[in-house]
Amino acid sequence: MNRKLLGIYLNDHLAGSVAGIELAKRSASNNRDTEFGRTLEGLVAEIEEDRRTLEGLMDSLDIPRDRLKQGGGWLAEKVGRLKLNGSLLGYSALSRLVELEGLMLGVRGKLALWHALQRVATVEPGLRSANLEELATRAESQLEELERMRLEAAMLAFAPERVRAER
Repeated sequence: MNRKLLGIYLNDHLAGSVAGIELAKRSASNNRDTEFGRTLEGLVAEIEEDRRTLEGLMDSLDIPRDRLKQGGGWLAEKVGRLKLNGSLLGYSALSRLVELEGLMLGVRGKLALWHALQRVATVEPGLRSANLEELATRAESQLEELERMRLEAAMLAFAPERVRAER
């Protein structure tokens, strides 16, 4: 087992989880009084739980956490806010869509992590304690929910009159 490379890989995903949690919290806050916000609040809790699971796996494998990478993940999310969204100073319907797509990318990465660890668990006993199949199933469920919201956000961004007419 190449512990050095495994440590780098797990720390990369831990940094990604920091960015994902920050993005999910921001998106939930920006959509606080909507169905999007309520769903995103639940997603924040699940992503935080997944991060704790990853940290527990790293602890059980005696893999130290790279605080610099975690800080980089936090900073990357903050820098990602500096994009044009059609509204000079505020939140726009495009902001919601882009945030949901960013969250989907993060959850797809997390799903890839759980699948890779499932495979490596065949040769690394320290990974067998986590229910990686359950974690992968939850990530797939998160992706389904994010896709549903993303498509709704696309309609709200690009055809809001149609959405109002349908309601």
